[in-house]
Amino acid sequence: MEGLFFNVNNGYLEGVVRGYKSGLLRSPQYVNLTQCETLDDLKLQLSSTDYGNFLASYSGPLSTSVIQQNLSKKLYQQFQYLKAHSSGTLTKFLDYISYGYMIDNVSLMITGTLHERDRNEILAKCHPLGMFDTLPTLSIATDIESLYNTVLIDTPLAAFFKNCLTPDDLDDLNIEIIRNKLYKNYLEAFIQFVSEEFGGPDREIMLRLLNFEADKRVINITLNTLGNPDFSSEDKLSLFPSYGKLYPTYHHELSQIEEIEQLRAIVGTVEEYSEIFSENGDSGKNLEDWFYLLEMKYCKNAFTQQFTLSTVWAWLRSKEQEIRNVTWIAECIAQNQKNRIESYICV
Repeated sequence: MEGLFFNVNNGYLEGVVRGYKSGLLRSPQYVNLTQCETLDDLKLQLSSTDYGNFLASYSGPLSTSVIQQNLSKKLYQQFQYLKAHSSGTLTKFLDYISYGYMIDNVSLMITGTLHERDRNEILAKCHPLGMFDTLPTLSIATDIESLYNTVLIDTPLAAFFKNCLTPDDLDDLNIEIIRNKLYKNYLEAFIQFVSEEFGGPDREIMLRLLNFEADKRVINITLNTLGNPDFSSEDKLSLFPSYGKLYPTYHHELSQIEEIEQLRAIVGTVEEYSEIFSENGDSGKNLEDWFYLLEMKYCKNAFTQQFTLSTVWAWLRSKEQEIRNVTWIAECIAQNQKNRIESYICV
């Protein structure tokens, strides 16, 4: 019965997403890519995959950035197709996914303006899934209050500016604090939306994925503020999302630590994160790699359930990881670093 009602509104698009997922590169294809000698060889190998002739309209010299940009175009087209054909809860869900990219774009735009970068150059670096009409006008803002009142009040991000408005001038530190507060409010609102609108396995899977996002932010904020006298314990707590496996038990402890060994000990008490800082683990992986590895594990599990919207998130993150993998392989080929070419995260 659950599947019957789900398919009325979302059955077609779930099928489309699972079709997208089946087009992800598989292990034999990755092996072929790692054996390429030049970027032209890589292009030829990718032409036999789901990417097809993704560089057919490009006639200039190949580079890693060109390959990455053109691989990403297919992802953006597929996401926009889903958005154009969605309705109801799925449309809101896709909107929430876009909000995260919008926050990154706002931060990038303000930072670029602060350092007097050309507006068109900044816009070219913004994520396509986070574009909105008034984004270019962010360059006129001199403080966060004017930024909100003149530009962001009419955007979907306005709801996330709770506790973000301060009289302080915009500088690199304040921009980073604002970005983390925005992301905290965004994640909490996203989790509340999923808790209210999703049901059954769908809610369980999506909450696991979003709680992991919350824990990632907590760990990164803690790591990046170690030994920084500008951040008090209260400041750190104000940036921590109120969700995740580390909440609420370990948040207070994490806000007070001063050494990475303390961070390792606290995070290691959570079984799923025990290997992140493990000295006995794979020394070739950094913190970001461990996060990607765990995320791919969660995303793979998301596809084991039927009649779920969480497959959209799982497919999107898997596709982004695939693009990072191909970009890494292309970079290793371009720089003749074949000894590191297999250090990608399997999707």
